[in-house]
Amino acid sequence: MILSDFDLWNYLNSKRLVIEPFSAEIVRENGVDLRIGNTIARFKQTDNVFDVHSSEVMEFFTVEEGDSFVINPREHVLLHTIEYVKLPTDLMGFVNLRSSYARIGLTIPPTIIDANFQGQLTIELVGSDFPVRLYSGDRFLHVVFARLSSAVEKPYSGKYQGQTGVRLPLFK
Repeated sequence: MILSDFDLWNYLNSKRLVIEPFSAEIVRENGVDLRIGNTIARFKQTDNVFDVHSSEVMEFFTVEEGDSFVINPREHVLLHTIEYVKLPTDLMGFVNLRSSYARIGLTIPPTIIDANFQGQLTIELVGSDFPVRLYSGDRFLHVVFARLSSAVEKPYSGKYQGQTGVRLPLFK
């Protein structure tokens, strides 16, 4: 079942769902909006092969900090949210790009937040057909939360648990 704003307020007020920093304006009709952080990781253009068993991931990314970022045409980048989220074991989230951003050609791949995950979200964003400037602090994601039929037996405790800032991929 997808949570309404009424249900979201119950989860938030009871601290079963935690979002920090929190502002009441992020709670929407059927989800919450999250904001762009101040760090971006750009995929480097290279002919080097990324070996998931042995490559040093930093050789394939450039990390930048700032108040705004230009996303170049069809460029792939990693962004993070300002908000740190903590989900209970009976809730998961579907992450969507806010429609205004999608309407200018930006995209994100299908992304979910697993039950029991906690951390800032790292999101892959793919550029439009023209350069787009994004600003830290702007609402850019919409998360729709769904209550699971029961609490998960194996709550998320993976390698991205507790992440902050842009978290590069981990294969080792």
